[in-house]
Amino acid sequence: MSKSEHIDEILTGWPYEAESLNVRLAKGADGRQVIQMRIDMGLLQLEVEGRPDGTKPHGEATFQDHLFAESLRNHPDWTLSEVECSEVDREFVQYYHRRMCWLKLREYHKAVRDADHTIGLMDFCAKYSPDDDWTYSHEQYRPFVMFHRVHATALAALEDDGAERAVQEINHGLRQLKEEVFEDIDHEDFEEDEHIKRLIELRETLRQQYEVGRTLEEQLGDAIESEQYELAAELRDQLAHRKTKVH
Repeated sequence: MSKSEHIDEILTGWPYEAESLNVRLAKGADGRQVIQMRIDMGLLQLEVEGRPDGTKPHGEATFQDHLFAESLRNHPDWTLSEVECSEVDREFVQYYHRRMCWLKLREYHKAVRDADHTIGLMDFCAKYSPDDDWTYSHEQYRPFVMFHRVHATALAALEDDGAERAVQEINHGLRQLKEEVFEDIDHEDFEEDEHIKRLIELRETLRQQYEVGRTLEEQLGDAIESEQYELAAELRDQLAHRKTKVH
């Protein structure tokens, strides 16, 4: 075996650390940027654009894109085949690995992008799944993926617009989780979920660290709950003015 056919030097120079996620950005042979993840017995290399493995399934950017096209060409009762389900599973795993890498690298906008891809694929699978068990094999991870998305969105907002916007994004994410995932449980049990607790802890840490009080949206909610309708109208005007300035 020639030297070019093994990765001994890479593995020796980059020891595996079991207690953390071992991730770095590197350059490919053609100069393109790639992600490398050190694993127990080797190395994963992921593309930063398109599908993480760099392939174009059936000529499309991702297998999800191929499936969207297939769904438009087929009968309304069309469902995913066994082979297609296997390919969907592969794409879920690839995007999971890259999402984790982006979070580790603090590339929060890119983590949001990959979370959105996964959530979109989950939505597609729920609609065209061949059976409930296969659907659940992915749906059970929806809270985890949405948690990652809210977390990354908040930290991206912190970098771009400041702590108040980050707090606002967490509140939006918490509402979405309650409406879409935890709609059948009461408020107390909702706040005991581990993902929810971590988002609330992040929100309160941001409040304390950056001295953020109640956001305008939170003040509006308080005013409506306490039936202070004149104050609520003023707060709505302030929110509308702020959104106009942003756009």
